[in-house]
This record gives sequence, C-alpha cells and structure tokens, in this order.
Amino acid sequence: MIRVYQLAKKLNLSSKELLMFSLKLGMKTKSNLSGLSSEEVKKIEKLVLSKRTSIEKKEAFPPRAPVVTFLGHVDHGKTSLLDAVRETVIAKKEIGGITQRIGASEIEFHNKRIVFIDTPGHEAFTAMRAHGARVTDIAVLVIAADDGVMPQTIEAINHARAAKVPIIVAINKIDKSESNPQRVKKQLTKYDLIPEEWGGETICVEVSALSKKGLDNLLDMILLEAEMLELTSDPNGKLEAIVIEGELDRKKGPSSTLLIKKGTLHIGDVLVGGHIYGKVRALINWKNERLDKADSSTAVKVLGLSDVGKPGDIFKKVRNEKEARQLAEGAKEKERKKSLRKRSIVDLETFYKQEEEKEKVLNLILKADTQGTLRAISDSLKNLESEDVKIVILHEGVGEVKKADILLASTSKGIIIGFNVEITPENLALAKEERVEIRNYQIIYEIMDDIKKLLYGLLQPKYKEVIIGKIEVRDIFNISKVGVVAGSYVTEGKVFRGSKVKILRENEAIGQGVIGSLKRFTQDVNEVRAGLECGINIEGFNGMKKGDLIEAYELKKIN
Repeated sequence: MIRVYQLAKKLNLSSKELLMFSLKLGMKTKSNLSGLSSEEVKKIEKLVLSKRTSIEKKEAFPPRAPVVTFLGHVDHGKTSLLDAVRETVIAKKEIGGITQRIGASEIEFHNKRIVFIDTPGHEAFTAMRAHGARVTDIAVLVIAADDGVMPQTIEAINHARAAKVPIIVAINKIDKSESNPQRVKKQLTKYDLIPEEWGGETICVEVSALSKKGLDNLLDMILLEAEMLELTSDPNGKLEAIVIEGELDRKKGPSSTLLIKKGTLHIGDVLVGGHIYGKVRALINWKNERLDKADSSTAVKVLGLSDVGKPGDIFKKVRNEKEARQLAEGAKEKERKKSLRKRSIVDLETFYKQEEEKEKVLNLILKADTQGTLRAISDSLKNLESEDVKIVILHEGVGEVKKADILLASTSKGIIIGFNVEITPENLALAKEERVEIRNYQIIYEIMDDIKKLLYGLLQPKYKEVIIGKIEVRDIFNISKVGVVAGSYVTEGKVFRGSKVKILRENEAIGQGVIGSLKRFTQDVNEVRAGLECGINIEGFNGMKKGDLIEAYELKKIN
C-alpha cells in the first residue's frame, strides 16, 4: 500500500489535486486515501498522465507540521488518548532526561511530525484565540462510545467551529461491552457532522486508549487532513509566536511556552508581545532539550522575557532591546489609558455600530433552564433572520452561564442570551472585563422583541440622493496651494462647504467629490444660496471646465 502524500510527491501533485483525481475515479471519501492499492494507484497514474499538460505545479513554502488539539466531554478520555498516542509512538525511542510540562508535545509518525497542544479545557482553547490568532490546525473531537454526545461535546463542536478548524471524530472506549459507535455517529448528524460512510465529510475513527486499538488509523487521518490543508510556512519570514502556557519559576524567573506560527526563533533574538519583552536566553522543548532555534509548528519554553505571557498573546521579533522596551512601554501605557476609560461593552444598543461587512452576522450564545425552552428559543430566533442579517447560534446549552461561554462570546463578538439561568459574581466580573453583555430573561417574547430591534440596527440602511443645489461654472482659476477653483453661480437651491457634488458636462456625469472650500469674494463661507456668485474648490476632482454644471446633493435615509 502507498500513502496519499507519497503518491502525490511521486506524481508531482499536491494532496488536494490528488484528491480531485481520486474523486473522478469514484473514490468518495478522504479516508479512502489513507492507503491505496496497486490497482488504484495505476488508475490514478493513468488519469494524471492524461491530464498532465493542464497541471502546473505551484511554488510554495516548505510544509509544516499540523498542530492538533483534543477536545470533548469530561471523562471521555481526551488525556488518556493523547497519552496513549505519545506512549505508542515514542515507546521504542529513548527520550533521555525528564520530559517538560510545557503545554505541548510532538510525535513522529510515518516520518512526519504532529504537534499536540495540551489544553485543559475548551476555555483555554478559546483563550488562545483571544487576539485573533489561530493556534490549532485540526481539532480531534473525542467521544466515549458508551456515553455518546454530551453537553461538553456540543460545547467542543461549537468552539472548534468558532475557531474555523476541521474536526476529526475519535470514538473512544470501543473496547467496552456497552459501546455503540453507530449511535454516536447518528447523534453527530444532529450537529451537521455527517460521517463519511454516510455520505458526509466528517472522518470518524474508532479507537481505544486502553487497548491502543485504532491509534495508527487516527494518526493516519490526522496526517491526511493536514495534507488536504496544505500547511506551509516561510522559515525566513517575519516571526510570529503565540503563547500557549506561562509560569513563574523561582530559580529561572518568568517563562512562556511559545508556539512558532511563522518564521524561525533563535537564541539571542529580541521579542516583544504587548507589555512583555526580552532577549531569548534559552529555548527548551518538551523533551527538556535545549535548542539553538525553533521553526514553524514547534513549541518551546522561552527564558529571558520580562514577565509571564498569557495564552493567546502574540510575540514578534524586533531589532534590539531598546526598540522592544519602547514598544512594551507604549503598549503598557495604552492599556493603562484604556482601563481609565469607560469600557465599551458589546450590547444590543451599540452592536449595529460594527464595521460594515458584506454579510451582517449576529453571533449568539444561548443558555436556558431546560432543554425544551432552549429549543423553543433557538427555533424562534432562527425564524427572525433575513436575507440581510444572518443569526448564528455559536453555542446553546442548559444551565448557568459559564466562563467558557463568556470567552466564546468575547472572541466571537457575540452576545449571551440567558433564560432563567444563574450567573455567578465571578463570571459577571469576567464578562465586564471581557466586554461581553449577558442578558437574562424570564419571558421569551421579550427576547424576540430585543433581537428584532437589534436586527433592525444591523440592517444596511438604504439611501437616495436628493439634489439641494445647482451651480454653473463660469470661470476657472488655478491658485497655488489651493488647486483648481471654479468661479461659479448658484442657479437653484443652496450649496454648503462639505456638500457632496457631481460634475456634469453636456448632461453627462464626468466626476464627483466634496466641496473643500467655499468663498464669497475673499471670505470663507459655509453656505451660498441661489442668485449669488462663489468660488468653489472640489476635493477629489480637478478637471472642471467653463460651462460645466455642478449638482450638490445629500443622502437621505429611506424608511
């Protein structure tokens, strides 16, 4: 059997291109590509050769290792499965020394690296995205075969989707007598995770952390998904490193584990991230080895920084410590001023002020006291969306508003809607700190009323042009430091400084702009009415000629 990346390399194709050819041959799923028979290889080679003239190999940066996170419900075996994977792959190798708890580890499988991030929960997974940094490339959703989909499973799905990372499902504990993988797959369809064997796109792998069954297949699928993502990085590009863990050591001082996303980090490099800076004194990997450098998809503990970094902080390389200190002090001052100002909370009244987007989206997290109420609210909200505004329910669950809900809302610019649920003082304080609004209701129709008001604010307003004045250009003057000035006469209405205008020549629009200056003789004025002469300079258009017409207009909102 030959693996997909081996055949792709042989045929000078990317894994994605090879997948396209395999689909033409009737191989319906990605997982079918984890191992190809000699007969299938011959068919693909023949098809590729027939199309070779139309294939152009793209130049790309070197490939990098995928970064993987295990997510799932408590006690479904995330930690045990990760430990089993590491133990199985490295059991025959001598690591040497004591392994470091740096929040990440890596293995080599089929001569390819895979990096695993050890997040204690979904909150940490979300916190690493706090500054818009995408740490994880692939999420492995671990579900116990005997338990099935549970509340934290759904939470994990929503967090992975919010992070926009592909999901591979690992159905764990299949060695238990009460295990039922088919029931798990059926449950997953409710959350649009359709297994490949049922015509969907979700890879599902049956495994056992206890007996080690299916682990090789799981790693095969991770490598396959990574091949499809075509992960690359420029080793000589600008450095970008993300904090995944930090600690204060009494002997060694502050340390932060950084995952290198772009570029290469060397001993002696000067880093800055927010108010933290420093010169790299040591790089230590999870095997307690000291490195001279760390490239993409490598996690290293960094010594020499001024403080402990928080998960999600982004570090970049600068020329020297003086520059780093200045940038760090500037960031610190900026944070100080920010804390003195009243915090701008994302709420229903101000949400419409978001930046204009092609598609208006309202992100919501729903929490209710019962499953029935939750479903009723969710269905009612979905009925409110229109062609202009899309409602996205990032997560919904029964019970109190948790820290994970607040962090998800913060990173996704969402609003938490609660119905008869509790919120602890600690979580209220966190919501204030993260600038997230939590609204708790006792009457469902009040939720609908508020969301309707919000959607109205999100709708893109429509405007029409209303002509407020017409002007004839009677002469043209070129004035130094001012530009072209049109000696004009207002024939209808009035014109203001700052008015939007269109320039017409022989009844055809030839340009537009804004009135930058408006004069009556030598005096600057704000307004000139019909029957008066004036001098007009238009910002954005200097091609006026004698005889042109200028129409001043304003935009009026259409109700």
